[in-house]
Amino acid sequence: MKLAPVSRETEERLDHYIALLREWQAKTNLVAPSTLPNLWTRHIADSLQLVDLAPAAKRWADLGSGGGFPGVVLACAMAGTPGAGVHLVERIAKKAAFLREAIRVTTSPGVVHLAEIGDNVDRITGPVDCVTARALAPLHQLIGFAEPLMRQGAKALFPKGQDVEAELTEAAKYWNIRPQLHQSRTGDGWIVELDAAERRS
Repeated sequence: MKLAPVSRETEERLDHYIALLREWQAKTNLVAPSTLPNLWTRHIADSLQLVDLAPAAKRWADLGSGGGFPGVVLACAMAGTPGAGVHLVERIAKKAAFLREAIRVTTSPGVVHLAEIGDNVDRITGPVDCVTARALAPLHQLIGFAEPLMRQGAKALFPKGQDVEAELTEAAKYWNIRPQLHQSRTGDGWIVELDAAERRS
C-alpha cells in the first residue's frame, strides 16, 4: 500500500473485496489469472492512483467495470465521503452480479448498471465529476463512450499501456483533444486525462 496509502477503514473494505474476488475468480474469469499474485499492485494501487488525479471528484462513472477495477476500488475509497458515489457500467450479467455483491460486502457507495457501454449516459442520473475505463477499448472508442458525460462537465481519466502515443495518434484522427499524460506509479503505463473532446467533422 506504499504506492497508494489509504485509511484503515478503506484497507478493510479492500480486504473484503479481494477475498470476494478470489472466491468468484474460481468460477468467473474476473481478472487475468497471471495477475492474481500481484492484485494489490497490479489492480488496487493502479486504481487508487486515479483518486489523486481528481481529488475533488465525488461522483464517478466507470465504464466496463468487469472485475471492479477501478470502479469498486474507487467506491471503497469514497465510502467515507458525503455525497460520493460510483456508477459501474457492465454489459456481462455474471460480472454485474459480482459487482453488486462487491458493493454490498464492502458497504461502498456504488450503483451497478447492467447495460451496453454505449447506453451508459441514459442510465446515469445526476452529475458525474469523473469518468474512467480500464482495459476496455482503444482510446478513440473510449472517448466516444465518455464524450456525452464530458459534455456535461466530467473529466476523463483513462489508464493506458506503453502504446499510449499510438493510441493518441489514432484518437486525434477522430477527435479534437488536448490530452494530459500522467505516468503510472504502478508500472510503465500512462493515464490519459481529458477535460473535453470534440468530434472532428
